[in-house]
Amino acid sequence: MAEEYSIYDAKAKLSALVRQVREGRSFVITVHGQPVAELRPIEPKPKATTLAARVAELRAKGLITPARTTPDDPRAFPIGEYREGALQRFLDDRD
Repeated sequence: MAEEYSIYDAKAKLSALVRQVREGRSFVITVHGQPVAELRPIEPKPKATTLAARVAELRAKGLITPARTTPDDPRAFPIGEYREGALQRFLDDRD
């Protein structure tokens, strides 16, 4: 079981506690005798080895979503019809 320190003692000895955490020890911080926090080493996260693995990891976490369509041919997006004065309309709208 991890050693317990009151919030008062933990504040007073924080530098020493952090040094011990770097060595692998863990501590429980209490407030009025009740455990409220744990001071412990951070577990290293495994890194994805490939781009595909990283993309799959981000998709699984819901942080990215795939595009609904993939343009196989850039010509699939037709260029609009040329209209005179596009630059002026753009500049007018900008103000």
